[in-house]
Amino acid sequence: MISMLRRAVFLRRFPAVISPIKRAFSSKIHDEIDPQIMNIHELNQEMKSIFGEEPSPDGFSGPTTMDFSELKSKIEPLKSANLENSDFRSHIEYQKSTRSSKNDSQAIEQSAKVACDMSKLTHVGISGEAQMVDVSSKDNTKRTALACCKVILGKRVFDLVLANQMGKGDVLGVAKIAGINGAKQTSSLIPLCHNISLTHVRVDLRLNPEDFSVDIEGEASCTGKTGVEMEAMTAVSVAGLTVYDMCKAASKDISITDVRLERKTGGKSGYWSRGE
Repeated sequence: MISMLRRAVFLRRFPAVISPIKRAFSSKIHDEIDPQIMNIHELNQEMKSIFGEEPSPDGFSGPTTMDFSELKSKIEPLKSANLENSDFRSHIEYQKSTRSSKNDSQAIEQSAKVACDMSKLTHVGISGEAQMVDVSSKDNTKRTALACCKVILGKRVFDLVLANQMGKGDVLGVAKIAGINGAKQTSSLIPLCHNISLTHVRVDLRLNPEDFSVDIEGEASCTGKTGVEMEAMTAVSVAGLTVYDMCKAASKDISITDVRLERKTGGKSGYWSRGE
């Protein structure tokens, strides 16, 4: 850097040096140029006039000791900001790890809950596959189930059924037989149901003038190792479908609703009734 500064000073003085040389040659004066022109002392004086400081003997133009207070005052805020950023990053990483741990914990709890719920589903195996329940260890008890459903006909179709004027004949009589037969075929229709020896099936159909519908009630009974809820619900469902089939020529706007179990008895869970 010192050599560059000296070169700059020399270039400042270059015109003053060349001019006497040109005059010397032009006037055929071969006297040598005063050697003090490019004297080190003179250069140092020139540097002093530019930088305002006396150069040191080793040629270094600057103070012999450096004041780092100003530099330190600029560095300290940077260090502080860096520490704050570091703390902030640490905080963010902590939040991420906490959130991740919380999510993992929630996932574990959810999986445990699902596993617990699946353990209550007797038709679902350990790995989630469908299975038929083994009832061989259960006691033989008297079991009954009562189910119901509603078939909404509409006024015009209701009047035709009431007057027994449907083209296919006795709607309620045919639906009753269909319901009883449906109860006996439950294990063939519902894949994982057991083949139960039914001791009794009852299906009743009643016309309801309040909403122009057919109210269907079905009851099934047996003495065995598993319940007959599905048999009762299948009975009313098949009876309702039969009513639709018998009346569809008169109207397509017939709906089957409210297929549900109303009451059951027997077995490990004992008595159950809707609304109690």
